Amino acid sequence: MKTKEFDLNMHTARLLMDEPFFAAISRRIDKRVCFSIPTAGVRVNPDTAQFEMFYNPTFFARLSDLERLDVLKHEFYHVLFMHVTDRMPEGQMTKKWNIATDLAINSHLKNLPEGGLIPGKKGTPFADLPKFKSAEWYLANLPEDLFSDDGDEGHEGSSSDDDGDDSSNANGGGGYEPFDDHSGWGETETQTKEIAKERLKEIIRSAAEEASKNRGWGSVPDSCRARIMKSIRSKIDWRKVLRYFIKTSQRANRSSSIKRINRRYAYIHPGRKVNRVAKVAISIDQSGSVDDSMLAQFFSELNKLSELAEFTVIPFDSEVDPKLVYTWKKGEKKQWERVKCGGTNFDAPTGYVNEREFDGHIVLTDLCAPKPKASKCQRMWMSTPVYVNRPYFSTNERIIAIE
Repeated sequence: MKTKEFDLNMHTARLLMDEPFFAAISRRIDKRVCFSIPTAGVRVNPDTAQFEMFYNPTFFARLSDLERLDVLKHEFYHVLFMHVTDRMPEGQMTKKWNIATDLAINSHLKNLPEGGLIPGKKGTPFADLPKFKSAEWYLANLPEDLFSDDGDEGHEGSSSDDDGDDSSNANGGGGYEPFDDHSGWGETETQTKEIAKERLKEIIRSAAEEASKNRGWGSVPDSCRARIMKSIRSKIDWRKVLRYFIKTSQRANRSSSIKRINRRYAYIHPGRKVNRVAKVAISIDQSGSVDDSMLAQFFSELNKLSELAEFTVIPFDSEVDPKLVYTWKKGEKKQWERVKCGGTNFDAPTGYVNEREFDGHIVLTDLCAPKPKASKCQRMWMSTPVYVNRPYFSTNERIIAIE
């Protein structure tokens, strides 16, 4: 097959035909051609907080289908095991960590192309290492002499530097390197990582639901399945979710600029340029059934969120009084207040927001009213656990419990 004809996006559905879970994950990860890396790699896009996979068509074109499938699964495991967004030792990328993450993943793969690092493989420094351990375990138990001549413990990634030159398999350690690219993992901003981590939970939930309806999880071992599901069962920090919602709304204010060169992915991704401040609406249910403690808690978090963005606050009950709507400016601190105390009608704030140009809409409420009209921008609901567990209406929009 000619390199120029190989488009990974045209093959993933066929390759993942018997892998319902991985197929669902694959559809949620963008795949892009990149000739500056020798094989493949995954990362979080710093502009969109979306997961994306880069691949070299020349590398993929010469692989068998079984090898292509394992490379895909290898990259997806990096995402699923949160190697891309979390769990780096003390926040630092090192060559040891890069190798440890690959060993943890490759224990579960049987058809990797030449160059994959595999625990227990004879003739390698990893021959005495058991399979199916975590990246942290391998990090603590890798042979010390493997890195005795490696003076680059702070090595970022495994293959690419800022000008795109390949440095794979060129740094100490007896020439043993991950076969894929890990560059960029340690450079993602904290806020972007948090957004990506929340997004990953949604991706896994959706993929797990799809897999349950479509012949199960395929080749994902029970141990991996339990580990993956455990990562999304952790208690949700509603404050992080709220920040995530606002930051993803703010992503609408960024655009590409060909005049700015992206230092890490030059000419693959353009630089970033901020055009305007995103508009986020906060509708606060002021009906009599919403208690003062809920209002006080929400205002407390908004004081913290005002450090990130400016919002429009819309008090409402059965209607919206435009005279009571105000702008909460970035950096301001405010005391909570009650200005209305009637019934509840969600169409009132939804209509107000739909008639104006907002990027996101958050509604604090007890959910005790009929389902509202559709929102023209992304909308999220927040309430206490009691009301979240017994909502008056059903919706596919996100509902978060404030605890």
